[in-house]
Amino acid sequence: MVHRVALRLRRLGLLGLDLLLPPRCAACDKPVRVQGQLCAACFTHTNFITAPFCNRCGVPFASAEQGGAEGVCPACREHPPLFRQARAALRYDAQARRLILPLKHGDRIELAQILAPMMTRAAAALLAAADVLVPVPLHRRRLFQRKYNQAAVLAYAVGRLAARPVLPNTLIRIRRTTPLDEKSPEERAREVAGSFTVRQPRMGQITGRTVLLIDDVMTSGATANACSAALLEAGALAVDVLVAARVPDPRLN
Repeated sequence: MVHRVALRLRRLGLLGLDLLLPPRCAACDKPVRVQGQLCAACFTHTNFITAPFCNRCGVPFASAEQGGAEGVCPACREHPPLFRQARAALRYDAQARRLILPLKHGDRIELAQILAPMMTRAAAALLAAADVLVPVPLHRRRLFQRKYNQAAVLAYAVGRLAARPVLPNTLIRIRRTTPLDEKSPEERAREVAGSFTVRQPRMGQITGRTVLLIDDVMTSGATANACSAALLEAGALAVDVLVAARVPDPRLN
């Protein structure tokens, strides 16, 4: 009885909130039926990553032939990453940026509630194998400026959906790196190498466990690889990676 009353009051509260603040599409601000969803047009233009893609880093292929017999992209064949597998929900294009950039730079942390279900669907197998979720950290100066870490916000949202524990503040950036946007994959790898370490108090929670590393966007995989190196050195059994969006490799288009 008490549960039914509480549920009814919650529904009335949500109805009142919708009357005061009518639900809007999270991407384009058009009216929608339920707060926190995409309108039909925005959902249609959202490019989910589906097969074929690289079995290691998750980068989308234009055709299955690009992966060869092993289903692995040329970059992973030439330089196998330290992480076991990576998966992404979306292609990083104009539509994905409308969901990710406001989360990253515009205090729109509620967008994690839209991205998290997409991420859990994209990485169901990785989540099933994961013991803990660990977000990619920001440097302390950037965290002070931004006030929150978008990777941690996503990790908590995914963790709630998948019933997996989240270990924030496990990784730390021990040095601030320069912007990676204009760098080549090789330059990115050199820039972030040795930039991360595991906090001493977290060592016991990492040793012998499968870690799922969470971030917003993966480009070359250099940051994920550097984080994986630190986690494996701290004793992690294996590291997988889950991101909201993956930047396609122009060489594979």
